Amino acid sequence: MSQILIAEDEPGISSFITKGLRAAGYASTAVTTGQEALVLALAGDVQLLVLDIGLPDMDGFAVLRRLREAGSALPVIILTARTSVDDTVAGLEGGADDYMPKPFRFEELLARIRLRLRAPDQGTQATSVLSVGDLSLDLRTRHATVAGREVELSAREFSLAETFLSHPGQVLSREQLLDRVWGYDFDPGSNVVDVYVRYLRKKVGAERIVTVRGMGYRLVDTTR
Repeated sequence: MSQILIAEDEPGISSFITKGLRAAGYASTAVTTGQEALVLALAGDVQLLVLDIGLPDMDGFAVLRRLREAGSALPVIILTARTSVDDTVAGLEGGADDYMPKPFRFEELLARIRLRLRAPDQGTQATSVLSVGDLSLDLRTRHATVAGREVELSAREFSLAETFLSHPGQVLSREQLLDRVWGYDFDPGSNVVDVYVRYLRKKVGAERIVTVRGMGYRLVDTTR
């Protein structure tokens, strides 16, 4: 099981990522300072670092620089509230593998984590394609196919479909879907989940997403 290090000093965001990773089958360790992140990252026991820029003792850029100066090739995904082009360039040129502005959707972060953890000798098909029956999503190209026919999904529809395909046969509540697709700043009173499930059903087939009354929705394999 891949061990992911989370360096984030905002408890709500750290908890949000930790819970999402646990649900996706990943182990994680969360720290709140750059020094802790640097020590654990250099210890060699983690496979990827999710790194916030605004840490209290040293910023993420400094952590990243010291990590690369020490010869570490650990994959690093930067999280930050800074959205300027200069900051993005600084992060990537400093050795980051990816860069995500806050607020973010967990499913997008998860897709990027999966790609960064892909071993060089593994085929893309084995690691970046999710399939249930004849419904498939390619996480790398962001393409969706139904019975061999490509269908066009919006970014949000794709994230919702990815959540369902990551948990085939499992009943997912509206709250879980809000949390994983719309992020940590979702409105729990919103009916946006029902609206997007309806959109998704029109594109992939209504029979694939079953309503479980009083509980939520479940993706089923219609080829069985």
